[in-house]
Amino acid sequence: MLRNSHAQTILGAYWHGHDIGYAARQHFVLFEDGDQIVLHDDCPKTWKPGRRTVLLIHGLGGCHSSGYLVRIAHKLNSLGIRTFRVDLRGCGAGEHLAKRPFHAGCSEDIAQCVEAISALCMGSPMTLCGFSMGANIVLKLAGEIGNSRMGGVDSVMAVAPPIDLAYCCQNISRGFNRLYDWDFSRRLVRMVEGRIANDKDFYGGFRFQQKPGRIVDFDTVFTAPQCGFESADHYYKTASSASVLPKIQFPGLILTADDDSVVPVEIFSRNPRSSSVELEITRGGGHLGFIAPKSLAPDRRWMDQRVVQWIAKLDSR
Repeated sequence: MLRNSHAQTILGAYWHGHDIGYAARQHFVLFEDGDQIVLHDDCPKTWKPGRRTVLLIHGLGGCHSSGYLVRIAHKLNSLGIRTFRVDLRGCGAGEHLAKRPFHAGCSEDIAQCVEAISALCMGSPMTLCGFSMGANIVLKLAGEIGNSRMGGVDSVMAVAPPIDLAYCCQNISRGFNRLYDWDFSRRLVRMVEGRIANDKDFYGGFRFQQKPGRIVDFDTVFTAPQCGFESADHYYKTASSASVLPKIQFPGLILTADDDSVVPVEIFSRNPRSSSVELEITRGGGHLGFIAPKSLAPDRRWMDQRVVQWIAKLDSR
């Protein structure tokens, strides 16, 4: 079962495998358009200014309470590393604080989060760490930073990033992968309809004429027009991080599985990247699964272990 990509993906999504209570302090980040998002600040008692901070960004359909964010934040905190879990626009604790929806290229939102955290943690280095859609966002921001500086950002880690959104959408619509396509689009439709049910004018009077059953259909009728893109194709081209990967100038790690059904591994050989960004491809793991035998990871969460290990190494420098 552990060798099956789909089993890995489904277990990773639905088996949270933790009993960690919520103890974060919330910070609100206000944007120029009036929208707000929430940062969930988990600060260990042993943390001191100058110690590392980590900004964690969830994937599509996730939020600050996604199992992988909760577990990894907890494990980093146990090492004395301060973490900030982001709720992207309209997600989690900020569900009704943003009129504009999130999208896979909203690096400008994360840039403002970086500024807010840097003001709170003066002089502290920061690692950007994203998962799936959030991984594409952090890579895009890292590429946009290039040779310049932004707050304390000095490193980036991306787990299963869909760096070519159009290619990933094509891939997810084939064969058994259609199950993920349907599941993602169902969640997104439910999210939009939930907000409209509370406020009929939430998205400027938007209504689904027909509920989309694929992500590309959802992006065509909702994401692109709501976020100011000309079309889904324009959105995918603009939001994909692939074009800016060669511009990343600080240490980075892309972690992905060779059997990921959502983010096909061949996109990484098709798109060049900076020499400062390492690519680590595992044998098996699915999409954000990486469930391993206890001999490799005591709690079977190898992905958590690898993320924490890489960041902890930076912290020790």
